[in-house]
Amino acid sequence: MVLEITKRGTMAEQLSAQDWVDLGLKTLAKSGFTALKAEPLAKAMRVSRGSFYWHFADIGAFHTAVLERWREVATEQIIAAVEAGKHVFSEKPTSLELAHCQRVEEAAARRPDRKVMIGYVRRFDPHYRDAQAKIAAGLIGTPFMVRSQTADQNDPSGLFVRYAPKSGGIFLDMSVHDIDAARWFLGNPKPVRVFATGTVAVHEGLKDCGDLDNGVALCEFADGKVATFQASRTMAHGHETLTEIIGTKGRLTIGANPRMTRVEIADAHGVRNECTPTFYERFEDAFVAELNAFVEAVRHDRPLPLTLADATEATRIAIAIQASIRNKASVDL
Repeated sequence: MVLEITKRGTMAEQLSAQDWVDLGLKTLAKSGFTALKAEPLAKAMRVSRGSFYWHFADIGAFHTAVLERWREVATEQIIAAVEAGKHVFSEKPTSLELAHCQRVEEAAARRPDRKVMIGYVRRFDPHYRDAQAKIAAGLIGTPFMVRSQTADQNDPSGLFVRYAPKSGGIFLDMSVHDIDAARWFLGNPKPVRVFATGTVAVHEGLKDCGDLDNGVALCEFADGKVATFQASRTMAHGHETLTEIIGTKGRLTIGANPRMTRVEIADAHGVRNECTPTFYERFEDAFVAELNAFVEAVRHDRPLPLTLADATEATRIAIAIQASIRNKASVDL
């Protein structure tokens, strides 16, 4: 009994779940996602892993809590940093709330001497940049249609099911990159109308919060251009990002085969290649290029490669797509 009382009076029991989440945010900023593990975090807290698992059922539950908290505080942190005279780079989205995105734009407008950029990594991927250069050179004529998809490998643990209620929905969580890329390739046309539908093919728990594990959306633009977006959380083979741009004189396709390497395997099962398991392997170099571009813009006072208005518009379209799913009707923009 004495031992039990002593244990419950230790630092381990005094720590709250929020203490762990706060440490997770600091660790994420300093060392990246792979550092979010129970043992090194417990060591940093000078407690045993038992304290960690007192608050979180598993590491996946902790990752979900950290991400939720980051999205709650991101807008305020961006604004506070800008007002303090800092240059700011933040991962997408600016916020799940359109009003918060607009607040960030307003804060940045009050400090035009500061650089503020939201990361939309596909603009920095060499293959996407090559496609944009070919469009600019007139290789496929005038682009009028984009088909873009983000498909994740199925996670049988269902981690994202726990995260889904605060994710904003499958299109806000997964498709804003597709939306931004489509606008970029089509010349930033004004969106007019969206319609979306989808299904729960595998993860029944998503029905409790009205989310999907597979969805498709159509976006019409004012000048007659069109984009379609597909999102999936249930692919068997790995992560697949594919974008197709159709023009009046030709077509460009990026990522038709989600290769991990250039190695082909030929054996009793046929000829095949290994696939990228997650988005990180697919866009690892692009994440580096994105940060380097931001740093160069700051160092040399150059214009940013994309604007806060671009980031807000991608979020605005995604929010409308989610509304279309909820209401089972098209949504005018």
